[in-house]
Amino acid sequence: MTGGQARAVVFDMDGVLVDSGAHHRDAWRATFRDLGLAPPAEFWRITIGRPADEAVALLVDGVDRAEARRLAEVKRHHYTRLARRGTVPVAGLPAFVDALARNRVPRAVATSATRRDLERVLDALGLRPQFDVVVTADDVRWGKPHPEVYLKAAAGLAVDPSACVVFEDAVVGVQAARAAGMRVIGVTSAHTSDELVGAGAERAVADFEEVRWPV
Repeated sequence: MTGGQARAVVFDMDGVLVDSGAHHRDAWRATFRDLGLAPPAEFWRITIGRPADEAVALLVDGVDRAEARRLAEVKRHHYTRLARRGTVPVAGLPAFVDALARNRVPRAVATSATRRDLERVLDALGLRPQFDVVVTADDVRWGKPHPEVYLKAAAGLAVDPSACVVFEDAVVGVQAARAAGMRVIGVTSAHTSDELVGAGAERAVADFEEVRWPV
């Protein structure tokens, strides 16, 4: 579906609201150092858009669910420590969100991050009052590419999924939003335009500098 009339906007967090890719990559590397292991090739692509405990199971052979949860918490601890270096919004994001608010466009965040991490990011960017609904990994049973997080965001906004446009930087996130019946615009902070469009995005942008409402 492309070109439909959007009435609401849903944002992923990492790589869309905040340029946090470096913090996450370094956090995963630190976690592997703690294990005395080298991260697998292409580890970053495997983790993009997934809850940390699901990513661990894909990165570490033979890990059981309890150990995956423990290692996910280690990774989150490293991320929190590294994120103190500073939180930087994706270019043009604050102005675009302000424009949506002025136009009374319903706004949500739907992320694979924890609520704790999301609240920290929104507070650091001064954007917490700008979002009507937030849905995190703490609020869903299934992570992306399952559509649950996006369906809950639409329900919270009281907007039909088909009237939502999503900004996503991860292939699994694009797949999740499309499975929810939403339009998707990719953000090329983690994947190329071709990869995002190939996953189902209608187009891709580098940042929000040139994005205007209606999209």
